[in-house]
Amino acid sequence: MEQQQAVSKSALAILLGVSRASLYYVSKKEEKDWALKIRIEEVLREHHAYGSRNVALALQLNRKGVQRVMRKFGIKPYRRRGRKWKKNKGVSVIYANLLFTVIPSYPHHVWAADFTEIVWKKKKVYVATVIDLYTREIVGVAVSLRKGTPLTLQALYGALLHYPRPAVFHSDNGSEYNAKAYVSVLTDIGTRISRSHPGCPWENGYQESFYGKFKVDLGDPNRFHSLGELVAEIYRTIWVYNHTRIHSALAMPPKTFAAQYKKVA
Repeated sequence: MEQQQAVSKSALAILLGVSRASLYYVSKKEEKDWALKIRIEEVLREHHAYGSRNVALALQLNRKGVQRVMRKFGIKPYRRRGRKWKKNKGVSVIYANLLFTVIPSYPHHVWAADFTEIVWKKKKVYVATVIDLYTREIVGVAVSLRKGTPLTLQALYGALLHYPRPAVFHSDNGSEYNAKAYVSVLTDIGTRISRSHPGCPWENGYQESFYGKFKVDLGDPNRFHSLGELVAEIYRTIWVYNHTRIHSALAMPPKTFAAQYKKVA
């Protein structure tokens, strides 16, 4: 139950060493930022290549405020780099983007999934992850030389093995997430499915932002002599991200943030 996950404002204020009133201020600010995030995404859906300057002009807002929210939620304009965005033609069911109305409010409220590729010695290595949008923790990960539903399912199963099911699960409309087996797992556990609009990768900005940082932290994959060394470093880098790397939006590592929440939950 969602209400069961809520933390009392008084207890949270004591833990953080701030006044109870200030928490309401932060809460209102979060709602305001989320509302602006949605407006920005609506502009980008019409004008994919707009940067913060043009988005601010379209919304008639100060550019600095727009930049701050775009950085906060990992929103970046789509830049075509030599190949066209592929639209999935096999989507039989259209799922709404529930993140237009649902704000992540507690751990395991909303998860998001995506995968990326790493080139190692002219071979593609695929990394699939599942992220908790409230704590920013990577709760599921899988690595494979092949992309597809088995890869993304492995990341999902890993997350469900160690954590309670989320209320909402967000992804893009790729075949890896639209597969019958994948949808069946989410439906069977009673999780609501949310999807980005086709051709709008910024609507899964949390994952986009994570992969940007992850690839910088991982460094050059070609420095590893074997695939096993690379895979081990991928898992180590994600462990560091979760446990010791300070997340700018949290001012602490995701695991530390989750632990503090648990103390007062």
